[in-house]
Amino acid sequence: MTYTDPIENPAGAIQTVMLGTGYSSLAIGGAKALPFHFFDGVMPNPPRIAMEVYDAEPSGWPASLTEAIGDVISDPVAWAKACVEQWGADMVCVQLASTDPNGANRTPEEAAQTVKEIASAVNVPLVVYGCGNAEKDAEVLKKVAEVVSDTVLAIGSASDENYKPITAAALGYGHVVVAETPIDVNMAKQLNILITQMGLPSNRVLIDPSVGAVGYGVEYAFTVMQRLRLAALNQNDAMTQMPMICNLGREAWRSKEARATAEEEPIWGDAEKRGVLWETSTAITFALSGADVLVMRHPKAVATVRTAINGMLDQ
Repeated sequence: MTYTDPIENPAGAIQTVMLGTGYSSLAIGGAKALPFHFFDGVMPNPPRIAMEVYDAEPSGWPASLTEAIGDVISDPVAWAKACVEQWGADMVCVQLASTDPNGANRTPEEAAQTVKEIASAVNVPLVVYGCGNAEKDAEVLKKVAEVVSDTVLAIGSASDENYKPITAAALGYGHVVVAETPIDVNMAKQLNILITQMGLPSNRVLIDPSVGAVGYGVEYAFTVMQRLRLAALNQNDAMTQMPMICNLGREAWRSKEARATAEEEPIWGDAEKRGVLWETSTAITFALSGADVLVMRHPKAVATVRTAINGMLDQ
């Protein structure tokens, strides 16, 4: 009896999305098989690691995290340069948290200037997230798209509440839209349909499925991401074939297990190691479920995840 390998040869493929410009451009996605299933098809681009940079010094972060980032945490441009030059980030994810109307409420012009300075300081593509307020994000991201129009940004997140102005800005200035929905396959497809119906090509959309940290919904997020990837590959569903981005750093470090000090939970062991492991485990889980961009925080977690990805690529 002759043995034949059970090769699937999926009918579909993930779109390739290009970010950045010139020598700093980077390809996202492009897989024709499930993550790291090289026996079924090609995976031309590995999961990319984007490190977070906040436009104002964050508060309430555990000391083990802020100490690892160091003094640059108060200067977004210096922080971005450290992410690339010291910690080897493939991309920088700028979080415009200070534009929150319930916080510092910085103007769209101030936010755009910050993004412009970061874009000029680093030679990697940028992802730009707003503050999470749908109305304010639409104003801020429109201005960012206008001011930083000489490179392709990924701007978001666009939701069912504000996708129209954000998509219009991406269309007008040549950017990519990050489409975020709350961990649901059908909602993700519907938002992608609405965005592409406005004329934005499907290879200029990233899916943000919304994710949780290890121990806080990671299993549900994993299954939703797998269903999106299976629909894209096996069913050749065009509205699920966009690459996925996971904004996981904030989720991992929001969990008690990552934040609690050794004094608060003495039997849990070293606080920094615990937090790094929490983020690392979350990131590797999502890399295995189909994430094309992993948004991360801690430099040690980034280094460990990169080692794991390289190890899987060498198999």
